[in-house]
Amino acid sequence: MKSKILSVILCLSFIMLLPSCKRKKLTEVVEVPLPSAEEKITIGQPDDVTANDGEFSLVKLPYEYNALSPSIDILTMEMHYSKHYLTYTNNLNKLVAEDPTLVDLPIEDILKKCDGSNADLKNNAGGYYNHSLFWEGMSPKSGGQPKDTLATLISRDFGSFEVFKTQFADAADKQFGSGWTWLVVDKSGKLQVASTPNQDNPLMPKQIVSGTPILNLDVWEHAYYLDYQYKRKKYIDNFFKIINWKKVSERYEEAVTKK
Repeated sequence: MKSKILSVILCLSFIMLLPSCKRKKLTEVVEVPLPSAEEKITIGQPDDVTANDGEFSLVKLPYEYNALSPSIDILTMEMHYSKHYLTYTNNLNKLVAEDPTLVDLPIEDILKKCDGSNADLKNNAGGYYNHSLFWEGMSPKSGGQPKDTLATLISRDFGSFEVFKTQFADAADKQFGSGWTWLVVDKSGKLQVASTPNQDNPLMPKQIVSGTPILNLDVWEHAYYLDYQYKRKKYIDNFFKIINWKKVSERYEEAVTKK
């Protein structure tokens, strides 16, 4: 009888102790040391960024890093301009310096030579030109729809601005992996929407749509992932709020004048 009572007492003691053990383990798991200080991110100024000496300079960013917010956030703009774009520019200058046949050529003429035989030149010349066009095609307090000649031509070649917008947005959304979407003036003077992979563009040989770009959208992940993650479509929609249609119209006039 005594042994039975002792067994019951021992079992009850174990049960009473069990919750406190669980609480102790739970406390140990939860109490994870936090960092003593948060890492500070310093945002510079666009004018502080300069390329190495060479044939090509960075196109001056015509606004501050935060000017396109909320469509494009300040950190994305700073990283994109001062890191990615700068790297393409420096690499291009190095490649041009190593090839006498490229010295003194405008970037457009270099691109027309990029047939894929020199992958480094193709990627870096494309990266330089594509980004240079991209920066100037955006502006704070812009968006809306184009006016005058360009508006008429978009209606002529697409049926309406809304049809053009849908085609451009669909092309950008469906571009698999990294690349660009373009509004192009083809050889006949017609406006077309096109997409290219990586740093290709419509000035290069062997493109599905060839011609002079007047508007482009970067759909590489580094252009939007900090802000939008996987929501590329939302990034595309917000791009239409910051298109500098005045600059796009000027590019169209330049394109048709050169023909």
